[in-house]
Amino acid sequence: MNDVGFDHEWHLGELLDTPALSRIGPALGELLGGDAALLDYDETLLWGVLAADARRQPVILELEPIGFVASRTAAPATLAAGARLVTALLRAELRFKMASTLHLEAVAADFESLKREHAHLLESEARYRKLSEELEARVKTQVAELEERQQMLYEAEKLASVGQLAAGMAHEINNPLGFVRSNLSTFKSYLDKFGQLKARLAEGEAGWQALDLDFVLEDGADLLGESAKGIDRIARIVSDLKSFSNIDRPTDEYADLNNCLRHASSIVDTQLPPGINLSLDLLPLPSLICLPGHLNQLFFNLIRNAVQAIQDAERPGTVRIGSFADDSGITITIHDDGKGMTAEQCACAFQPFYTTRTVGMGAGLGLTTARNIVLAHSGRIDLASTPNVGTTVTLFFPTPT
Repeated sequence: MNDVGFDHEWHLGELLDTPALSRIGPALGELLGGDAALLDYDETLLWGVLAADARRQPVILELEPIGFVASRTAAPATLAAGARLVTALLRAELRFKMASTLHLEAVAADFESLKREHAHLLESEARYRKLSEELEARVKTQVAELEERQQMLYEAEKLASVGQLAAGMAHEINNPLGFVRSNLSTFKSYLDKFGQLKARLAEGEAGWQALDLDFVLEDGADLLGESAKGIDRIARIVSDLKSFSNIDRPTDEYADLNNCLRHASSIVDTQLPPGINLSLDLLPLPSLICLPGHLNQLFFNLIRNAVQAIQDAERPGTVRIGSFADDSGITITIHDDGKGMTAEQCACAFQPFYTTRTVGMGAGLGLTTARNIVLAHSGRIDLASTPNVGTTVTLFFPTPT
């Protein structure tokens, strides 16, 4: 691209190139009688043969001479006509040159503008890419923090459950331990009486009666029977806890979900408030490949939630637990006569941290954890509730065909 601008002052040599001169020159020579020449503004010969005594006629364009038509033999009028003819031709050429230059200038300006815009776009793209990377990094950091805090809340919920479970178990174990200890203390006093009998053997039947050993023998047998029952009760509680505590066992195994329900119910049963009962209606079920410890935790949470719902209603009630199986799978229902929930509350029930209980009474992770356990076993969980009537949780676990 040349550096000639739209407002450039042209001269004849710039407007007429060699092909143009080869067309215009011969025609001009014939017009002027064979003796003709074209000179640039500085009298540089562009075409023809310049005689020493040739007359010169200026070619005027835009009020300025841009060259000359020269001839020695042509009449002045003819020479002037030749200069006008060249001027007319040059005006057409000038319009073309100016239009071409204007177009080139516009294209160049557009190109420069596009280059600037492109540079700005590249700069903006770099800024946005950097911003996007920073935002992505911040989002990843925040997601990691949220996941960590959610895990901490899950652990806190587990610890709260374990705390409540431990408190109930401690109370349940302390009861039989208390009367076993009392029985053993009483039985020790009975043994002391038999020790006293040794010193009074000479008294015979009178000594036996004086020490009331008939009652000692009868009551001692009762004490040992009650103590044995207490120890059996402690053994059953420990057995239930052992079965219930297999939450972190990583391997799947065949299990009877009815047994899992019985274990969970047994744990909750030891902590039932007055006026609340558990009712089990369990039909025979096929064995299911599962993580029994996780399902124990699932059933425990749901049954405990049902008990709490009845407590919140501040009236007596019953938690009814049922199970049955068909060709498609196993269905388990847990129904309570508690406070119930509205449709809006049911829609939010499985959201993490959502709870209908008062502040400080729950983290809102029970149903979320329950759903995760059910989904991990390829099952589904449904919730149906009516305010002031009660809630039914339905669990379904598909069985292999």
